[in-house]
Amino acid sequence: MTDTPDEKSITKGRDTASVRATVKDGIPHYMGFTGERLLNAITITATLGFLLFGYDQGVMSGIISAKQFYRVFPDLDPELTGPKHSSTMQAFYTAIYEIGCLCGAIFALVWGNKIGRRRNIMIGGFWVCIGAIIQITAMPGQKAGHQFVIGRIVTGFGNGLNTATIPSWQAECSKAHNRGLHICIEASMIATGTVIAYWIDFGLSYIDTSLSWRLPIGLQIIFAVLLIAGVSQLPESPRYLLSTGQHLEGEHVVAALSSQTVDSEETQQEKRIIIEALESVGELQIKHVFTSGPSQHLRRTLIGASSQLFQQIGGCNATYIGLDRRLALILGVLGRRKMFLWGTAGQALSMFLASFCLIPYNVQGDKVDHATYGAVVGLFLFLMSFGCTWLELPWLLPAEINPNAIRTNANAISTMTNWLFNFAVVMWTPPMLDSLGGFGTFLFFGIVNLCFFPFIWLFYVETKGRTLEEIDVIFAKAYSTKEWYVKVGDEMPKLSSSEIESEAMRWGLGGDIEHRVVGVLGERAIH
Repeated sequence: MTDTPDEKSITKGRDTASVRATVKDGIPHYMGFTGERLLNAITITATLGFLLFGYDQGVMSGIISAKQFYRVFPDLDPELTGPKHSSTMQAFYTAIYEIGCLCGAIFALVWGNKIGRRRNIMIGGFWVCIGAIIQITAMPGQKAGHQFVIGRIVTGFGNGLNTATIPSWQAECSKAHNRGLHICIEASMIATGTVIAYWIDFGLSYIDTSLSWRLPIGLQIIFAVLLIAGVSQLPESPRYLLSTGQHLEGEHVVAALSSQTVDSEETQQEKRIIIEALESVGELQIKHVFTSGPSQHLRRTLIGASSQLFQQIGGCNATYIGLDRRLALILGVLGRRKMFLWGTAGQALSMFLASFCLIPYNVQGDKVDHATYGAVVGLFLFLMSFGCTWLELPWLLPAEINPNAIRTNANAISTMTNWLFNFAVVMWTPPMLDSLGGFGTFLFFGIVNLCFFPFIWLFYVETKGRTLEEIDVIFAKAYSTKEWYVKVGDEMPKLSSSEIESEAMRWGLGGDIEHRVVGVLGERAIH
């Protein structure tokens, strides 16, 4: 399709004073960047959000049982309150953060589409800073425990909001050929942030004052400020802008990400494709998550949420979360489905190895049998399998598979699933280890991983190399032809922009988009 004369004349004559982009040589720039450099800036900023997430996940592990921490929070000291009470309170101080994260994800579900991706992330970073300040200003004898718990919840709220929003923002700004790599780099920073927190905790543990725990908690403010600063200068998601009628800014972002002029055929065609994908939904509401039809909103929401569920119940919280980032880059070659399947196989086999090697220790009572060393190997292999597949993929799949119209809401539901089951698994794993030992616990998680295979094989469609609108076409075609969408995804060739536009119309996605765009532009010209 080509622009009509009316649309072109309106495009050339309209006022661009309200557009955030700086236009150089006819090409919009944000933060001075365009094209790949702009995409890299978005990726770096997004990684700060998940680095912050990982840092906050790990920072408590090195200070929760430190004597410097006990001086301000004596209810955690086993010598004063007894080992049972202190262990319960330590678990509470740590796990309450996840309740805050859940609240942040709920906020994204309700308000995400109203506020926008950028504002959500900046709000999340702001509350991380406020929560950190509340925590580090707790003083002995001044209800320090209450204050610290409130601070943990507030910080969790900010991180929950960010983890529900950042993958959507990055996915909607990335191109099909590098979207998976960018989001996996982003998610891999969880482990990097955790490792940074561990080393900072270790280094400051030699300081015999409250600075040893106040400083590690306070340092996350630096990450949050950098995140806010970066997002404030970068563009909003073009799909969010176009979905809310901000066509002028939206097409400038589309042009900037492609390093094209606003009036170029490529920019205008991509704009029309995005609007077409949104046309059949109308005004965005939470209830659209639970609809069927050609877009298959509910099915896709459940698929995305299932990946977060499987991540948490697969056993990662029974071990230290590690990562091999180089292996994660294989994702762009093998695709999502194969990496899910290989990662699940690796996790299951690793858990069985660790379990069976602990039979002499847990079942036979042999405390010196060298077979127990095999359990260490099993857990190491688990960490490798998890780190290069299930750590990143559940953050990527919901951002890719969910349609533009409900992506923020559906991602929020996925993130809520993550935090709910993260909290549950963290609470049930210690008692399981106490009652079943390592043999029974790891055997249980191995069996759980085996249950993932049929679900992944039957329901997880391959999204590698597909544009977000192309994925919409896969589900719409499967719905209309009554074929299974996984099969359609495997057999359907890659589509060009013009093919996506025509196929979307063919399978019931959208309406008379050219007429709608011209009408919107004409109305703006009049006003």
